[in-house]
Amino acid sequence: MTNGNGELRRVVVTGIGMITPLGASVEKSWAGLTAGQSGIGLITRFDAKDLETQIAGEVHDFDPLQYMERKEAKRADRFAQFAVATAGQALKDATLEVTKDLAPRIGVTFGSGIGGVETLVENILVHERDPRHVSPFMIPMMIMDMAAGEIAMKYGPKGPNLATVSACASSAHAIGEAADTIRRGQADVMLAGGSEAGLIKVAVGAFNAMHALSRRNDDPQKASRPFDKERDGFVFSEGAACLVLEEEGFATARGAHILGEIVGYGATADAYHVTAPPAGAEGAVRAIRMAMTDAGITPAQIGYVNAHGTSTQANDSAETAALKAVFGAKVPPVSSTKSMTGHTLGAAGAIEAVICLLAMRDGVLPPTINQEVPDPACDLDYVPNVARKVQLDYALSNSMGFGGHNVALVIRRRNGAG
Repeated sequence: MTNGNGELRRVVVTGIGMITPLGASVEKSWAGLTAGQSGIGLITRFDAKDLETQIAGEVHDFDPLQYMERKEAKRADRFAQFAVATAGQALKDATLEVTKDLAPRIGVTFGSGIGGVETLVENILVHERDPRHVSPFMIPMMIMDMAAGEIAMKYGPKGPNLATVSACASSAHAIGEAADTIRRGQADVMLAGGSEAGLIKVAVGAFNAMHALSRRNDDPQKASRPFDKERDGFVFSEGAACLVLEEEGFATARGAHILGEIVGYGATADAYHVTAPPAGAEGAVRAIRMAMTDAGITPAQIGYVNAHGTSTQANDSAETAALKAVFGAKVPPVSSTKSMTGHTLGAAGAIEAVICLLAMRDGVLPPTINQEVPDPACDLDYVPNVARKVQLDYALSNSMGFGGHNVALVIRRRNGAG
């Protein structure tokens, strides 16, 4: 789809919002990331003493009443509260007001891996005691699309509105699909991102049953250690992020400050296994190459990769192999910020896209902390332990999800008004 001048519609980022275990704002989260701080600690949301894993990345400083009326907050699951909050942060950052005239040209695409699972489990327990006491709001609170729905009801966008659900690739898909919605001409602005708040006892127990989580309970801040030989699983976390995406001409006409540009989107499937990637991560390789082709760039132009980097044995070695297949002997610096945030599941792709934008804005690569024991299968430059100053023009963000979903996003630096 072209604009009025016959040029392809370009998609820029004009606002960002973020909630992570390092803080309930972009500023707090970014300060922690660049300082190499871990947001992982002992679980406080429930009694975890009888679980194999007793650590997680919890958000401690979030108050939904800063963004919603008390009545609204009571009728929204925590994952939807996070979504509303980050969308509000992003709209404020973009200095964008959703007016009556603009509303039909503004849409929302928001992802989540497990949605309102806390609401679902709470009401199952209520139902077992007395079915008459199940909440009439259970269904709208638990369903995946309610993050996008709550954002629209709170802020007023009336354009395309949908949820993307592809496990840990959910919000990366949301950003890619939202960008394509703008490129197709179906919207001028999209609020795109993802949210996850699934830290409940049965979910941690279920991931334990899969042998997916770290059990490093005696040293929580050392538990998430992507690409380190002694990694023993990912750390389950909660969080959210939102990006305001705009058609470039629309953004320029209103004098918006442009943070970056979504220039490449690739999405593939492994068609291999419910949880494990194939050894060479062939699907991830194709997604990355697809995103670069979409962006019209070569691998040599990428200056940084924000890896999926979950801190599991299979993922980290497979992703390393994928990057070598794409970049050959010249893989750019790679870091996994999950070493500090833990794994926010369906919100991870959006959080990490925001991190790429901030890295380009400030010329700082966040590190991969807990790099202590080299792994021969993971032998790239992972920006070990300390942030690094560097100028970036293009960054790559990778996301992979259970079921074999792969997403790659290429983001271009665009600091300024044009």
